Amino acid sequence: MKPLRILAWAGTAIALYSASIAAQWPKIADPTLPRDAKGAVRLDAPVPRTADGKPDFSGVWMRANSAPPRGGGRGGGRGSGSGARGGGRGDTAGFGSADSNAPFRGGIPLEPTTTPFPFDPSGPPVATFFEAGGNMEGGLPYTEWARDLRKQRMDLQNRNNPDANCLPLGFLQFHQQPQPRRIMNIANPKMLLIEYESNNGLRHIYLDGRKLPPQGEPTPWWYGYSVGHWEGDTLVVETNNLRGAEESPFDGWLDVNGSPYSDGAKFTERIRRPAFDHLQIDLTLDDPKSYTKPWTVRVDQRLYPDQDLIEFECNENQQFRRKVKID
Repeated sequence: MKPLRILAWAGTAIALYSASIAAQWPKIADPTLPRDAKGAVRLDAPVPRTADGKPDFSGVWMRANSAPPRGGGRGGGRGSGSGARGGGRGDTAGFGSADSNAPFRGGIPLEPTTTPFPFDPSGPPVATFFEAGGNMEGGLPYTEWARDLRKQRMDLQNRNNPDANCLPLGFLQFHQQPQPRRIMNIANPKMLLIEYESNNGLRHIYLDGRKLPPQGEPTPWWYGYSVGHWEGDTLVVETNNLRGAEESPFDGWLDVNGSPYSDGAKFTERIRRPAFDHLQIDLTLDDPKSYTKPWTVRVDQRLYPDQDLIEFECNENQQFRRKVKID
């Protein structure tokens, strides 16, 4: 890995790891969670449901892995990531290796350990942190425009990655971030609210029956405009009107390695809760300017009970831009 990229991610890791050894919120047992006779959370409990009978996604969630990977794990290895948090569970960021057969070589422990879920051979390829198509045979189907843009970003050692600049992240970076996220059901107006600890991300998913607005009608946002509807026990979330790679060097970053999306992108996420401690997100991107065909990857999340988010102000100890002499 080139020095500037090591600096970018190692710097982020050090800043976050420092926070993990300082005082955090006290651990308080959630009285709404089912428990056994010893007070431990019953992770085999039935999936909770809302008043209208739909699966309840509420809770604090950590990214998890599915093993073994498909496609040889070209793009980052099962343990790759950045970030840190206290707690008993820790994965590894494999800064020195993109080989899924040796994902921890030269790695730094940065995140709570999440036991991998059993690999689903009938499911889509599992996304990796650094590379969205890392487990996809042949990689992502880039157009020439997207391939050239990704190369430009990597030639700059990804110094314009929004995470390195304390800006809002793309969905896959948020879904894969080792820092947790909290999902809340908000009754009025009816919506799902996702609060990401990373970079204080806040995302609204409207569930009140409104339709996805036409592309170009609302002002493009970092997180776009998201509406959801239920298909059985699966929440289907459609998102468009995003700020794409045409807007600025920091926009339209799908993954750490700079796979782009354009301002005409449409994301569709199919979210399920197959078990009490398991959230599963199948993400499809339809973006003809960036990719020759739509494609789908999977991200798994594991429940992180009796935990809360901690305050993370990315700019508070931001040294990356000064270190690489951007400013």
